[in-house]
Amino acid sequence: MKILVFGKNGQVAQELQRRCGSVTLEVYGSDQANFETPEVCAAIVAATDADAVINAAAYTAVDRAEEDEPRALSINATTPGAIAKAAAARGLPLVHISTDYVFDGTGTAPFATDHPTAPLGAYGRTKLAGEELVRSAGGAHAILRTSWVVSSHGQNFVKTMLRLGAERDQLSIVADQIGGPTCAADIADACLSIAAQLVEAPSKSGSYHFSGGPDISWAGFARAIFAEAGLTCDVKEIPTSDYPTPAQRPLNSRLDNSKTMESFGIARPDWHQGLTAIIAELG
Repeated sequence: MKILVFGKNGQVAQELQRRCGSVTLEVYGSDQANFETPEVCAAIVAATDADAVINAAAYTAVDRAEEDEPRALSINATTPGAIAKAAAARGLPLVHISTDYVFDGTGTAPFATDHPTAPLGAYGRTKLAGEELVRSAGGAHAILRTSWVVSSHGQNFVKTMLRLGAERDQLSIVADQIGGPTCAADIADACLSIAAQLVEAPSKSGSYHFSGGPDISWAGFARAIFAEAGLTCDVKEIPTSDYPTPAQRPLNSRLDNSKTMESFGIARPDWHQGLTAIIAELG
């Protein structure tokens, strides 16, 4: 099997390249597939001999998107829509990674895949627009919403906590945002499995959730990181209101993963195991 992958240097894309096994990947980074030029990306899909497509490219700078929404919209919506149309024309299933930010973060229950969307900011709006364009393209697809992505690559919460925890005796961490930390390696495995299954069963098309468990606060996750790494940094719990940011963060990022298990047989991953592997790799 061969899969065309958009995104080369992001957290999930790097894990896809490390974990593809016997699957052949045709990988395009921003140097070859500029996501601000949808026609270029669509042409790549039109010319590929791959069996499926995974879109792991995205504009993920949540705060910057508030001032840069047109560019975020191009990368998160317009180009994925063009890719989806090209994939549909070729009969190629598309796995498109999305986010819990399409929801408003209210309540305490995990969001089901069919819960009404209501993004709080520009990032969520552009990702939701991308979802809608992928659906409207009419081809076989899986929109995979995830949350709190971490890995040994790039910039993420685990790496930030390891750096700051080694420098300071105490950190103030938000405790009223609750969600599921999700290791990029687990997302990569899920994407590969879903892509293969969609080739055989395009009727499984739809929106799915995939996040690590158990759900925890950022403060609780920070404590787990310090414990795993053997750091003695103390965590002071603070409310979101004490840590203002340009973009409003959802307080509830819990996602209901049951549909993913029912349709694809992919269980919700335990982030503890992934965290152990990440910290071991970072050494």
